[in-house]
Amino acid sequence: MLKDIIQTISIWLIPGLILIILSYGIAKKVPVYETFTEGAKSGIKVAMDVLPYLIAIIVAISMLRESGAIELAQKFTAGILDFLKIPIDVLPVMIVRSLSGSATLGLLSDIVSKCGADSYPARLAAIMVGSSETTFYVLSVYFGAVGIKKFRHALITGILADIVGIIAAIIVCRWFFL
Repeated sequence: MLKDIIQTISIWLIPGLILIILSYGIAKKVPVYETFTEGAKSGIKVAMDVLPYLIAIIVAISMLRESGAIELAQKFTAGILDFLKIPIDVLPVMIVRSLSGSATLGLLSDIVSKCGADSYPARLAAIMVGSSETTFYVLSVYFGAVGIKKFRHALITGILADIVGIIAAIIVCRWFFL
C-alpha cells in the first residue's frame, strides 16, 4: 500500500511541479513561453562558454588513463599503500576523483565488479567518492562559466579538502570494516 502511494507520488511529482510553476506564472501574468525561451537561450550560451573547460578535463583524464600514468603511480606507491593497508585498486579513485565524477564512478564500478560490492576496496572507494569533490571540474566549469580567472586560493582549499576527505575515508573505513 505505502509502496503504491510512493510510486504514484514519484510518477506525478515532476509533472505536478511543472504545472504548479506554469500556473503561478500565468497567474502573475508572466509571459511563460517567452520567459522559457529566453532562459533556454541563456542556458545554451552558458553551455557554450563551459564547453572548452569540459573538453580540457576530458582530455586530461584520457591522457592519464592512456599514458599509463595511473598504473605507474600504482607501481611506485604499492609499498606505501600496502603499509597503510590501502588496496592498490583504490589509488586510481584517489587520483581521478578531483578531476571527474563520471570517471571516478567508472573506476568505482570496476572495483565493485572486480572485488565485490561488500569488499573492503569497494567500500573504501565508495566512501572516498562520497567524501571528496571534483575540485578541478568545479573550478574549471563553474568558475569559467562566470569568468573568474584567479582561483588559486579556491584550488588550494579544494585540494586540501579532497586530501582531508580521502584521509577521513581511510580512517572511517578502517574503523568500521577492518
